[in-house]
Amino acid sequence: MSAQIEPLAWSLQSNIYEVNLRQYTNEGTFTGFAKALPRLKDMGAEILWFMPITPISVKKRLGSLGSYYACSDYTATNPEFGTVADFKELVRKAHELGLKVIIDWVANHTGWDHRWTKEHPEYYRKNADGNFFDANGWEDVIDLNYYNHALRKAMIESMRFWIDTCDIDGFRCDMAMLVPLDFWREARMELETQKKLFWFAECELPMYGEVFDASYTWKFLHAMEAYYRNEVNLASLLSILQEYEQNFAPGFIRVFFTTNHDENSHSGSELERLGDSAKAFSVLCCTWNGMPLIYTGQEIPVTRRLKFFEKDAIDWNVARTLESFFKTLLALRRRNKALSAGEGAKNTVKLKTNSDENLLAFIRKKDEAMVLVILNLSASKVTAKLQAAELKGNYLNVFSGGSVAISDGEYSEDLAAWDYRVLERK
Repeated sequence: MSAQIEPLAWSLQSNIYEVNLRQYTNEGTFTGFAKALPRLKDMGAEILWFMPITPISVKKRLGSLGSYYACSDYTATNPEFGTVADFKELVRKAHELGLKVIIDWVANHTGWDHRWTKEHPEYYRKNADGNFFDANGWEDVIDLNYYNHALRKAMIESMRFWIDTCDIDGFRCDMAMLVPLDFWREARMELETQKKLFWFAECELPMYGEVFDASYTWKFLHAMEAYYRNEVNLASLLSILQEYEQNFAPGFIRVFFTTNHDENSHSGSELERLGDSAKAFSVLCCTWNGMPLIYTGQEIPVTRRLKFFEKDAIDWNVARTLESFFKTLLALRRRNKALSAGEGAKNTVKLKTNSDENLLAFIRKKDEAMVLVILNLSASKVTAKLQAAELKGNYLNVFSGGSVAISDGEYSEDLAAWDYRVLERK
């Protein structure tokens, strides 16, 4: 495998929708979730990432239902969700609608009563007393031993099971940096002999870009939160975006988000953490050089912390006040090649404004396609003024539907607190 892999063409203008199956419906099943597929397709979701669907260990289980991430069998489904056949049918229906499906793969550890603890105890790391343990102090899981080559082979064959049986399209790899990079390289090389896959790493280490298509942007998420709390300035926030461009190869995809299962359940909903800035930062996540991720219920939005180890179903019988917001952004991303991921810094140009301490303005461009984004990242009204020769042209305001003409390269508009404009050149 070369130092830089080539991302799948279908992924470049795509997005990820994270599915928390337990809380998605009252049933909490594959069959129950399948009813949501047409709505998600209409909203513009494209890659469905399912949190782990495998059975959950009982020994040292947290809460009454346990964590998805404490697996007891890599080639079975959690009976809470349904059968392997049910999941296969769900994938088939998703594919019929043109959706892709990736599953969460937890390769670093298993639950305490995973079947391998009896069948292959040599697959696990042992402490000085010869007992199973977890190096991170997580109570409900134990670490696997990647110095054992039989474990590596068994893990790859377990991953192959889901490709062969259910025709999945890739993996979101949990805590990818805790697993040796050479294992991921080995797994990708072996599994892609039968089907090209999308590989998404929960990791921010640049060297993992040698194997994966995409990775997290935890650092930027926490910087957005710190910015909203007035702990850092805009220049500091933007320096992290520059850091990503410098540290990762141009074709590598950074996945931007304002929430996910970890943040929602353990730190608070995006509205708790980002308050009035949440929508503006969602616009940024959907339009900057990368790929956006949307979490279960964000289109409502869910304003509470979903319980992680218990049943806590979302009520969908309410107005989904942000569904059209995300639909607009995802449709723009799909149709406009200027928003394609993996282009590097060359097609993302930050513009100077009259108030660079409050305003972020940038253009994304590719060939004749161009999108202009202006964000008021402040709690005060700001008159945005910018001037650049490349701005000349006629635009569509993607949210209002109105036309905007920039005849002389100068643009000026009043923006309310935390307001945004997204203009698509016609």
